[in-house]
Amino acid sequence: MATVVTVTSGKGGVGKTTSSAALAAGLAQAGHKTVVIDFDVGLRNLDLIMGVERRVVFDFVNVIQGEATLNQALISDKRIENLFILAASQTKDKDALTEDGVEKIIEDLEAMGFEYIVCDSPAGIERGATMALHFADHAVIVTNPEVSSVRDSDRILGILQSKSKRAKEGGKVIEHLLITRYDPSRVEKGEMLSMDDVCDILAVKLIGLIPESKAVLKASNTGVPVIMDTESDAGVAYSDAVARFLGEERPLKFLKPKKQGLLQRMLGGND
Repeated sequence: MATVVTVTSGKGGVGKTTSSAALAAGLAQAGHKTVVIDFDVGLRNLDLIMGVERRVVFDFVNVIQGEATLNQALISDKRIENLFILAASQTKDKDALTEDGVEKIIEDLEAMGFEYIVCDSPAGIERGATMALHFADHAVIVTNPEVSSVRDSDRILGILQSKSKRAKEGGKVIEHLLITRYDPSRVEKGEMLSMDDVCDILAVKLIGLIPESKAVLKASNTGVPVIMDTESDAGVAYSDAVARFLGEERPLKFLKPKKQGLLQRMLGGND
């Protein structure tokens, strides 16, 4: 039985696609056959983050509309065994995503032996987002520690528990919280919500605290999921988040500001 994991947020620019790529890569590294699907029809970015943009021939919508098979559209990751990518269309309208079409793809992926189907949802509540949320078994809510991002995430939680297939059938989507771009020094200065503030507001179990890190931008620009950068704080934090998602207990890291030497302070920056 495949598990559908929807990675979502109310606000754009919080690191949702980066988190989708890292989560999918981490699940595959743990030995689970995993596919990550880009639901952002018209504005696809997942293929860039995954470094497969030149290998996209057929996309998600092509499969739904019967113009290609899943086998033709799925792209296997050359670095991680068990990891596959299904890109979004850049040219089709968002209405090309139909409930029946998406459900058929999920059923077919399950029949192909996939254990995890990670859905990279667009931000907000447009069609691609509601479609990704509809089929969720688990939802990873990605938020920055700022008031507007947390408020929008709270709205998504309400939609998730009222309009998802599980909710309509009397069940419940399992929720997980991922806080990104966390900077403990700014928290101490009162410039950013603390981890406890965010958790109290959203009341969702925290699986990851991802520190602000230059490694995230570097990973995005080079097409390598940041979780593969095992030397960076962000890579370590995403690895811990995947382990917690899979049920492992791990202590939270990066809660305190790093002590920096004079040279680091002059150059400014996190890894």
